[in-house]
Amino acid sequence: MKDVFNLADDLGPFKVIHVHEPGIGLKGVLVVDNVARGPSIGGVRMATDVTTEECARLARAMTFKNAAADLAHGGGKAVLAGDPKMPKAQKETLIRGFCRALEEVEQYIFAPDMGTDEECMAWVKDEIGRVVALPREVGGIPLDEIGATGFGLSHAIDVAAEFCDLEIRGARFVVQGFGAVGKHATRFLSAAGAIPVAVSDSAGTIYNADGLDVDHLIALKSAGKSVTEYEGGERRDGDAIIDIECDIWIPAARPDVIQEGNVDRLKTRMFVQGANIPITYAAEKKLQQRGILNIPDFIANAGGVICAATEYQGGGETAAFAAIEEKLRRNTREVLETAQREQVLTRDAALALARRRVEQAMSYRRWNIF
Repeated sequence: MKDVFNLADDLGPFKVIHVHEPGIGLKGVLVVDNVARGPSIGGVRMATDVTTEECARLARAMTFKNAAADLAHGGGKAVLAGDPKMPKAQKETLIRGFCRALEEVEQYIFAPDMGTDEECMAWVKDEIGRVVALPREVGGIPLDEIGATGFGLSHAIDVAAEFCDLEIRGARFVVQGFGAVGKHATRFLSAAGAIPVAVSDSAGTIYNADGLDVDHLIALKSAGKSVTEYEGGERRDGDAIIDIECDIWIPAARPDVIQEGNVDRLKTRMFVQGANIPITYAAEKKLQQRGILNIPDFIANAGGVICAATEYQGGGETAAFAAIEEKLRRNTREVLETAQREQVLTRDAALALARRRVEQAMSYRRWNIF
């Protein structure tokens, strides 16, 4: 694993904090990447194989995501080592212990991510109060419940469709990772007339060339079952989802699922990043060479953090959805027009947009510090 300081540059990271409490089995990391625009917002990710390097990369993605969305927040990320399906009491102990250990790090605002949810954030609120994406019962906007990130993805895709002469109605799409982001992206796209032909989760892939029933899939996940238990589809292994031909391919799970070694297996017209850092830069170059339109993560999946920032400022769901629609459509169009005009990767166009905003904010700081 790379040392996190090998990843350091003129933007950050500002702070890297390791938390270890053997008595309760707590091992976690917080990376506050850059706070020039304001206190960082970034989710708490729980998985058995999280690393400091992954945390640092995700924190940087949040710096760019928040800047690209023009929010008054910097980027940060926290990771907790553990199985997110552990007994609830054990998970609650770890999360409460983790946020207590980070209570004095005022530059970081807790939010949910893969392996955590609104209930976890309610535990954080009870302990330290510095948190967003809370359940409605305690005054929050439950971004996973309402599908804020998936809603944003649907608008990014709607704009991007103009750039590859694609009609959303009737477009066939694939979702790798049918979790909080994937299921809502599927719901919103289906409502617009697109056809989900394959989805996957940790147990495997389900495929039907004629389309899948979204409500049935969501009901399965709500019951704690896998999408592979869907009746009326062809079951395949998890990796097989890469090979399924479609118009829109959406990664909505772990980092680096698409790399140089498998990117040529994709048969799609549009690649829209619902997950954070789901593809390597080298693989993104190959997408462009093949003429596949690629919407970077911190442009396409910013709906969740926009919702969180709206909640932090005291706004409600209506204001959050309006902000997501406006910002996602504007930023997607700006990035795609820049990439087209300057003949650069969409990733590079997006990075230039975000970096420019971060550096401008840094120029106002007394010591030009992160």
